[in-house]
Amino acid sequence: MTPIISAAELAAELAGPRPPVLLDVRYQLGGPHGRPDYEAGHIPGAVFTDLDAELAGPPGEGGRHPLPGTAEFGAAMRRAGVSAGTPVVVYDADKGWGAARAWWLLRWAGHADVRVLDGGLAAWTGPLETEVPVPAEGDFTPRPGALPVLDADAAAALAREGLLLDARAGERYRGEVEPIDPVAGHIPGAVSAPTSENLDADGRFLPAARLAERFAALGAGDDTKTVGVYCGSGVSAAQQAVALELAGFVPALYAGSWSHWSRDPARPVATGPDPE
Repeated sequence: MTPIISAAELAAELAGPRPPVLLDVRYQLGGPHGRPDYEAGHIPGAVFTDLDAELAGPPGEGGRHPLPGTAEFGAAMRRAGVSAGTPVVVYDADKGWGAARAWWLLRWAGHADVRVLDGGLAAWTGPLETEVPVPAEGDFTPRPGALPVLDADAAAALAREGLLLDARAGERYRGEVEPIDPVAGHIPGAVSAPTSENLDADGRFLPAARLAERFAALGAGDDTKTVGVYCGSGVSAAQQAVALELAGFVPALYAGSWSHWSRDPARPVATGPDPE
């Protein structure tokens, strides 16, 4: 199943006999909370999902957005109306980062039918509503492990022996700036692959063939099965995971990402434009 859905396809499914559960995951790194924008207007039936509170555990040793506890995540998804046998569509309004985080978590936790609205809210041409729905309780029970996860040691090994992509902006990869985390630079051996290059000018994902060409140019060969990805705290890397799946690869996420790696001064750090 493709990990994305167009606005036209979503409109048709919402009007059909088996409408998907809609999650509004508006989120901006360091920006205002997305709830006010949601309340000002959202796709009819969408339930707001708080990335910091419901799609991540408390910040700390695991990084700024560690994986949420399984029980807590399951409870949040059931409150939002998510059930195992019901399709889910997630969207946001900024680069697909927040929506992709929800997509990845649900897929990782065993939900088989989750898609990201391609182009986000800007692609939606239908009506918006301000009424906040109260969904019926869902029955989704997370069963983690459906997508691969990397810890720091596995990420380091993949950077040496396979392909580990750094989804942050190039200047952060090179170590020229670091506005958030304690150390600037990247995991030695990781390849720079900013998420902005997965999208076209309208914020939609590039066609699968072009994404496959992009990742091939970064080192993903025909025999590459799993490609690892990390970012600052495991959010924008999820958007890269969507692009990787579109291109035919299995995305492995280093959930703690740079915010976890850089907490340990014993871990090596590379700077500059080259992987090493």
